[in-house]
Amino acid sequence: MTIELPAVVDEEWLAPRLGEDDLLLADVRGPNAHTRGHIAGSIPLMIGTPGQFTDEAVRAAFAAEAALRLRRHGVTGEERLVLYDAGDCVNAAAALQVAELGGHRRVTVLAGGLAGWAGEVETGVVEVDKTRVELVPDPGAVLGLWDVTATDAQFLDVRRDDEFTGKGGYPCDPRQGHIPGAKNVDVSTLFAAPGVPKQADDVRALVGDAASVVTYCHSGSRSGLALIALRSAGYDAKNYFGSWHEWSRHAELPMER
Repeated sequence: MTIELPAVVDEEWLAPRLGEDDLLLADVRGPNAHTRGHIAGSIPLMIGTPGQFTDEAVRAAFAAEAALRLRRHGVTGEERLVLYDAGDCVNAAAALQVAELGGHRRVTVLAGGLAGWAGEVETGVVEVDKTRVELVPDPGAVLGLWDVTATDAQFLDVRRDDEFTGKGGYPCDPRQGHIPGAKNVDVSTLFAAPGVPKQADDVRALVGDAASVVTYCHSGSRSGLALIALRSAGYDAKNYFGSWHEWSRHAELPMER
């Protein structure tokens, strides 16, 4: 029997499940931080962050590497994988996307991370063993430019209002504005506290009733974080990691201000 896994979990959900055979808790802050203090029973998991994929072959190669990185940490893809970071969930959101690219289909994030954890904390080095299980990569877990130019999903621009309207933005971008038809919801308004999404009804009041959502920001980090709140509210959401940094460089692509 497959046990369902919420899109986001909290301490109340996690604490009584620690130690269950099919649950793996992973700290994505880095091995040194993990050694200094980590949630009891967790392993260190460093699998990187997605990038701006220039074509499908580059994305597929990264997904294959992500699967290998999971394997090197003893992750099989069959367990319920719970990721946590220091607290704001930015790094956990990035690791979530890498794990999904690597083919893991049962992965979630601990809201509030270590900062919100009141349970037992351990110190010391935790060794992990490689697994012989081969995960099947899922390159489509993170969207590329070729995907988003063909989608009919709702674009959600999670940048600040000045970035969305083109009045502000980053000087490295040749154009300022937003993808036509995108809705602007600042990522900060989706969270009740750092790394803790608002209640589903509150998120839906901001985002609307779209069946599927594509998030983007300037370079994929804020829009990756937005995934946590959106999925916790029940949305089918994926991140366009290239975001405005990539879109603005293609003069043939439309924009609005």
